[in-house]
Amino acid sequence: MLDPIRSVVIAACSAALVLSGCSQPAAPEPDPAPPAPAPAPGPPAELAPFYDQELSWGPCPDYATNAQDRTAFDDPELECARLEVPLDYAAPQGRTAQVGVLRDRASGDPIGSLLVNPGGPGASGMSLGATMARRLADSPLAERFDLVGFDPRGVGASTPTIDCLDDAEWEVERADLDVDPSPEGVAQTEAENQQYAQRCIERSGGADVLANVGTRDVVRDMDILRAALGDEKLTYLGYSYGTRLGSAYAEAFPQNVRALVLDGALDPRQSTVQRTVDQSAGFQQAFDAFAADCARQPACPLGTDPAQATAAFQALTRPLIDRPAPAFGGERTLSYPDAVTGTIQALYVSDLWPVLSAGLSALANGDGSVLLRLADMYNDRGPDGHYGNGIEAFIVISCIDEERITDRAEQGELVRRSNEAAPFRDDRRGVVAALDPCAFWPSPPTSEPHVPQVDGLPPTLTVSVTGDPATPYQAGVDLAEALEGSLLTVEGAQHTVALQGNTCVDDIVSAYLVDLQLPADGARCSLAPPPGR
Repeated sequence: MLDPIRSVVIAACSAALVLSGCSQPAAPEPDPAPPAPAPAPGPPAELAPFYDQELSWGPCPDYATNAQDRTAFDDPELECARLEVPLDYAAPQGRTAQVGVLRDRASGDPIGSLLVNPGGPGASGMSLGATMARRLADSPLAERFDLVGFDPRGVGASTPTIDCLDDAEWEVERADLDVDPSPEGVAQTEAENQQYAQRCIERSGGADVLANVGTRDVVRDMDILRAALGDEKLTYLGYSYGTRLGSAYAEAFPQNVRALVLDGALDPRQSTVQRTVDQSAGFQQAFDAFAADCARQPACPLGTDPAQATAAFQALTRPLIDRPAPAFGGERTLSYPDAVTGTIQALYVSDLWPVLSAGLSALANGDGSVLLRLADMYNDRGPDGHYGNGIEAFIVISCIDEERITDRAEQGELVRRSNEAAPFRDDRRGVVAALDPCAFWPSPPTSEPHVPQVDGLPPTLTVSVTGDPATPYQAGVDLAEALEGSLLTVEGAQHTVALQGNTCVDDIVSAYLVDLQLPADGARCSLAPPPGR
């Protein structure tokens, strides 16, 4: 079972955000206009049929992969299509893949398309596109841009689709503890992870599918999509892992960029190990902030002393290792891994802190239902018991994108450092130094940490939240520096913020996307305080 914060965690911020606050220095005098960039080179001749394709737009309901999307996609203003791309760009005349695309046309005079991605890897851009179309209906962005969401290859409605576990196997996987540090326990966990990798190969269409679902290939799909949409330049908004897509696109096609907003950044120069440890520390920081807020409330389930909150949480959750809690009237049970996963889910955004507090209080009274529902959200499980492929895609794409650990001593040290950084999620059963599924992957990674080469890239905008648990603030500072772009600092405690209701942030992002107007150096916004203050 892959550690839920082994790498980049899916951003599932479903609560409505009520945000406010802004402070921004006076803008300096504009610099002289830079010289016009050289024309972008055309695509290779062998890819011309893909770049020249015309999309066949139609109704969206048939593209839905879950009940929520079936409702959201049943909107006559939305139109959907499939983009055909090479499965392997080294063999463009071979197998092809189909990328699901959703579009909401501009209500006024369009600048072009605004391509959006929600992160993950593994989250559906089509779902995000439908959500943003409703949320931004009366905004300047909806007037000036065709809003376009896409499911990256292997994800959601795109085909071939990544598939590793059926619904019954997912339930077994979530109940699997993997807390035995003995040689026998490590061997059992590695056998399960090896079986997981083999199932992914068999059920996703073969090893060649899994070898070509990484960021390297998705950004090439994005450039074909840009051309198929009729856009000379790409305008893009990426959240979380979507910032990796944005920075990789900037490196591969700098002269094809019009504007990039990168919110919740991954630093392309950072190693997988360091990012994992930093992310663990980010979630502990978010847990501590939640605990401090909870301590101010009547009957906080973690007590009134924030310094003791981690110990109180451990006392509540560790007994689940031996005795899972009943949930939903005894129809299901809450395992220890799901209690931790549900907590992590709620730490993404402070609007979910009251839900987490209620869940921990219920657990103290023997009911795991609330925490299990939060874990269901994280694991892409619908109320009908059907799982989407978001977590499976997350694992597969991470195995292709991330540095691979094949040494048990190195894996054990990573687990030790992560537990030290985030003690609230340490089971204290000992370090299980089992190799994860990526160690058994049939193809090598296609990315590695590096300084991006972005000669000719126009100015970009990175947004970073000071208390972001999943993509810590410093990564945004570092990404803005690597791209030689602008940084918007947002004071608050949540994962990603752009176009989610904060006037300060949204005005700055909109001005950049519409008019290419960057904020002044040192620009800052702030979010509303957490609930209960």
